[in-house]
Amino acid sequence: MSLFSTDRVLVPVDFSEESFEAQKLTLKYVKDPSHLYIIHVLPRLNPGEPGVMWNTTDDETRKQHVKKAFQKRFSPPEYRGVNFRVAIGDPSSEIIDYAKEQNIDLIVIPSHGRTGLGRFFLGSVAEKVVRYAHCPVLVLRRENLTT
Repeated sequence: MSLFSTDRVLVPVDFSEESFEAQKLTLKYVKDPSHLYIIHVLPRLNPGEPGVMWNTTDDETRKQHVKKAFQKRFSPPEYRGVNFRVAIGDPSSEIIDYAKEQNIDLIVIPSHGRTGLGRFFLGSVAEKVVRYAHCPVLVLRRENLTT
C-alpha cells in the first residue's frame, strides 16, 4: 500500500531548477508518464507592454513558445505521454483549478524557500496551493531536491 496515489500527479513548473528536479523525482515515483500532469502558468499580459501595443505578442504566441521550450528540454522517450498544459493567470488559482478539472490525486510542488519581505511581496504559491487544493499536496524544499 502506498501513502500517495500515483494515478494522477500534478507538478507545476516555473522553469526553475527546483521545479525540474521536482518533476524528475515525481516521474521516478510515478513511473508511467501518462500519469504525470505538468502545468506552467504565465502571468497576464499588461496592455502597456510594447509587444501588446504593437500587436507582436499575444497569449497564444506565448503559450507556443513555452510548449516549444518544454518539448526541447524534455524530448527523451521517458517523457512521451506526459500531459503538459500552459495556463495564463494567477499561478496558485490556475494550479488549483487545473487539479480539480483533471481530478488530480496528488500535487507535488517545489518551494523556493523565500522568507521575510520576499515572501510577503511575492506571496507563496506553494502555501496557497496547500491551503486551497482539493487533494494532498507534497511540498519539496530545496534541500530535498537532490537526485
